Amino acid sequence: QVMLTESGGGSVEVGSSLRLACSASAEIYKENCIGWFRQSPGKEREGVAARYTEPFFGETYLADSVKGRFSISLDKGKSTMYLQMDSLKPEDTAMYYCATTNHGIPGLCRLQYEYNYWGQGTQVTVSS
Repeated sequence: QVMLTESGGGSVEVGSSLRLACSASAEIYKENCIGWFRQSPGKEREGVAARYTEPFFGETYLADSVKGRFSISLDKGKSTMYLQMDSLKPEDTAMYYCATTNHGIPGLCRLQYEYNYWGQGTQVTVSS
């Protein structure tokens, strides 16, 4: 069983930056999908950013609402993936979850059902 642990959330002002980190308990970030998802109260969970662990297989997915502001990256040596969030807006307020899988398919990483390992979530609150 792989455990994912998120960190880096917090309360910030509009226009600030945060970097979320997601460390894995095992070396699972290989030939897999990695992704970040978020959920606001009363809304369904949505995809924010996702990609295959080997970037030359497939494109990086970014939700339209975060393009140009968020980026996803991976440090295999540390078994940690990141979500860099810049120019934060109040509508970015949500619980953020990282996820991965042991059967990822390039091109399908943006789909939530591809993932079977999820972190516990970290809260991001952006105030104006």
